[in-house]
Amino acid sequence: MSTIDTPVEQGFRAAEPTRAGRRSVVRLFGLILALVALATILVLSVGFGARFLSPGEVWAGLTDPASDYYRIVHEMRLPRTLLGLMVGMALGLAGAMMQALTRNPLADPGLLGINAGASAAVASAAVFFGIGTFFGYVWFALAGAAVVTALVYAVGGGRSATPARLALAGAALNATLYSYVSATLLSDTQAIDKVKFWTAGSLASADFETVELLLPFFLSGLLAGLLVARPLNALSLGDDAARALGANPTVIRVAVIVAVTLLCGSATAACGPIVFVGLLIPHLVRPITGPDLRWMLPYTAVLAPVLLLGADVLGRILGSPGELQVGTVTAVLGGPLFLYLVRAAK
Repeated sequence: MSTIDTPVEQGFRAAEPTRAGRRSVVRLFGLILALVALATILVLSVGFGARFLSPGEVWAGLTDPASDYYRIVHEMRLPRTLLGLMVGMALGLAGAMMQALTRNPLADPGLLGINAGASAAVASAAVFFGIGTFFGYVWFALAGAAVVTALVYAVGGGRSATPARLALAGAALNATLYSYVSATLLSDTQAIDKVKFWTAGSLASADFETVELLLPFFLSGLLAGLLVARPLNALSLGDDAARALGANPTVIRVAVIVAVTLLCGSATAACGPIVFVGLLIPHLVRPITGPDLRWMLPYTAVLAPVLLLGADVLGRILGSPGELQVGTVTAVLGGPLFLYLVRAAK
């Protein structure tokens, strides 16, 4: 039997690299547009507040210590924007990795109870130990996130977990833990005063100290997430296929759980539980990137803070002269957007 390709087959083979090259160009161009959108929302985040600052005034506030806007930018707007940037990246990356690891399109740090675990631990720290700072919260939040991540995965069936079982396990733990948070805080009115903005998901109390304390946890989780992208692609084909490609499924799962714990725990400790960012952004970028995490994770890292900071800016505009907490805005925006995506994907 002849192994020589027909002219038609040769044409198809020649076209394959061309299609792959075009996909890469489209992805790269899309990533550049996403970076432009992120730069725009960063400027808007620094500019909007009780007093609107134009881009020129924002630049003067950033670079000129003698400017009238320097104190406004450096003491209030810039820390808030940097915190929103890191928290958005953290939640988006955690959601994308959870969806890839569990092969569950509904996997999200909020829906699977991971944020609730961190919240329950922080509420316990505030009520029972009198802790009221980020540095005190973060260790409890990391422990709570780690325990719930492992628990959801175990209750959902471990390696044999199905999307439905994971979603059910996460929903049950989510409801239980948030009930615990409410009951715990109601037992201590002083604790409610300490964390009332935190429980709604807020960037309002951001300062450079919080940003500096969050940075090591964020960078560690970010690095772990980016390093695991290629082997996690292999794991999505199944354990046997991953081993055939030289990956260790157990090591990959542990690395993802560590990365998700660092990202979600530190983000929740810094500004409270924020939902839908980790769920929605991977669904938005997947039509462009496909399932390849080497593209999906960079896209998610850029666009997740666009959503979070955009919601924060919108909350400041709609709530003027006060503001709506960013967690409230993402919940209101995220629900309808996700339902639209579900219907559009049939």
